[in-house]
Amino acid sequence: MKQLIAVLFVALVPLISFANEAVPVAEDPVLEKRLINLSENLRCLVCQNESLAGSRADFANDLRREMREQMKANKSDEEIIDFLVARYGDFVLYNPPFKTTTLLLWFGPLILFLGATIGLFIYLRRRRTQLEDFPLSESQRLEAEALINKTNKE
Repeated sequence: MKQLIAVLFVALVPLISFANEAVPVAEDPVLEKRLINLSENLRCLVCQNESLAGSRADFANDLRREMREQMKANKSDEEIIDFLVARYGDFVLYNPPFKTTTLLLWFGPLILFLGATIGLFIYLRRRRTQLEDFPLSESQRLEAEALINKTNKE
């Protein structure tokens, strides 16, 4: 009997993990639609690769609640976005404005890619020169040439 209870308990535990807290919905469906449209263009600061509308992080829920309150206070979308940018910076926007403080957001990936490409090129060039500078005996040179010729024939 104890074994049956233990098996049932172990079988039912995963079902508890699927339970989620109910997402708060505005009383006004128009307000909720406006919230969703606005939060689709904002980045969740916890998830970072998810929109604020799609994130289920607690912080995202708090931000959506704050946005609802501001919408109920008749603030415009621009005022709400300005509030979030003032509080959390331009990173909260999926399309940050092009200005000196966001240059790294715009060109950071390109700079990293170019740096990695140049580093790879330098590494391969040094490796080649090190291999060319390594002296081979006559027998080693002949073996290497034979191996190269054999590889080229195949």
